[in-house]
Amino acid sequence: MKRIITILILLVSTSLMAQDPILQEGREALEERAETITDKYVDALGLRAEQELLFRNKVEEFLIREQKIKETSKGDDMLNKMVALRQNEMAEMADILTRIQLQEYKKVRPTIQPLARVKQ
Repeated sequence: MKRIITILILLVSTSLMAQDPILQEGREALEERAETITDKYVDALGLRAEQELLFRNKVEEFLIREQKIKETSKGDDMLNKMVALRQNEMAEMADILTRIQLQEYKKVRPTIQPLARVKQ
């Protein structure tokens, strides 16, 4: 009996951990924006089909995180969180892109996805 309960708990916990809660919040506007942004990067970076899909999902994930930061933070706090978010995004994009593509990504990202500015 203990084994059955243990196995059930293991299966349930494994399936819960497999889902990314950030991507579960399907927001159509952000999906469309992620697709538009990805299309710009496809041209600039020459992404392959499988890279494009991974890249689009990652862009959408970070757009959702960015929106949450904008909703919960203001001023310098928001800017600091956005900079940290961009650094995390860069690190995660390094897993998807080749070294040459990553270097080009660093060059074109400020024009395709500029960082927000704080109004004073």
